[in-house]
Amino acid sequence: MEKYKISVIVPVYNTEKYLSKCVETLTGQTYDNLEILLVDDGSSDGSGGLCDTLALKDGRIRVIHKENGGLVSAWKRGVRESTGEYLSFVDSDDWVDLNMIGEMAVKLSGHLREIIASDYVIERGEGNCEYVWQQLPPGVYDRKAIEQEVIPKLLGEEHRYVCISRCMKLISRELIENNCRYSNPAIIMGEDTTVILPALIDCERLVIMDHKAYYHYLYVGDSMSHKYDKGLYQNIQLLRQVVEQILKDKFAGEKRSAMCRRSDQEYIFMLFLVLKNEARGNASGYKKNISEICRDEKVRELCKNTSVRVQDKANKLLYLVLRHPNEITIRLLRLAMLIYYRK
Repeated sequence: MEKYKISVIVPVYNTEKYLSKCVETLTGQTYDNLEILLVDDGSSDGSGGLCDTLALKDGRIRVIHKENGGLVSAWKRGVRESTGEYLSFVDSDDWVDLNMIGEMAVKLSGHLREIIASDYVIERGEGNCEYVWQQLPPGVYDRKAIEQEVIPKLLGEEHRYVCISRCMKLISRELIENNCRYSNPAIIMGEDTTVILPALIDCERLVIMDHKAYYHYLYVGDSMSHKYDKGLYQNIQLLRQVVEQILKDKFAGEKRSAMCRRSDQEYIFMLFLVLKNEARGNASGYKKNISEICRDEKVRELCKNTSVRVQDKANKLLYLVLRHPNEITIRLLRLAMLIYYRK
């Protein structure tokens, strides 16, 4: 039974090499009641033309060509032009199992505020892959369970309790449309948090699939290992501001205070990413930048008043540097990053 129309939104930017495989796994779904929106975000390679070619092969495909505005602007345009009761997002260099939407759609109830969430596989090539499972146990969570078991752990955990990604989910249109306002195109790392965090907070029925890793995330080793993002610290600060605004809008009283404490813990984990980025990619300026970040008055106050549970060895080192930035700890972090990313 294919009662619900599902809109699959695929932002496309210079992914000509991967796009055909991605789209083939969507047109080949066992669930037929789909519309597939390919949003060409001003690609400079042959991706835009390939989108048009693929659309000629399947009437469910619609192509949207737009000026380049970034990932957030692309998926938001797709949302505006989609017509399905439920939305699903797939990045154009990834692919999905052919039974993904069909098996997830079975779990749909028609509730205006529901999310069906599955798991994913990190694909590193040459048969090397890693399965990533939700920390939240599989099952169906009503509003009461979401408030008691899910929302308190959305932020501030070393590993995500629920994956805060647009992808590998079926999401009621209302949850996305009501929370698009938080998504800022200027945020290019952690951007999914700005829409999925408030969507999960508003969710009234959440289904966690039982260890179903349908979604295949392509891990491009070279870009992840060697590309330095000089604007990451500013990006994280902007993301923190958006998260704080979401909590201000969604909670009041003691609940807001508790979630704000969780937000502080989340910021510490985000700072780990900043330190890692500097240590591995900024050979000439990592010591200066790490020292300035860790010695910032607001960061010092945060570390003093907020503690987090850290178990991973790498994160323990990052946490040590954050709390005790000195010549030895910073150089040790740099060495550890170089050894890790050369493997």
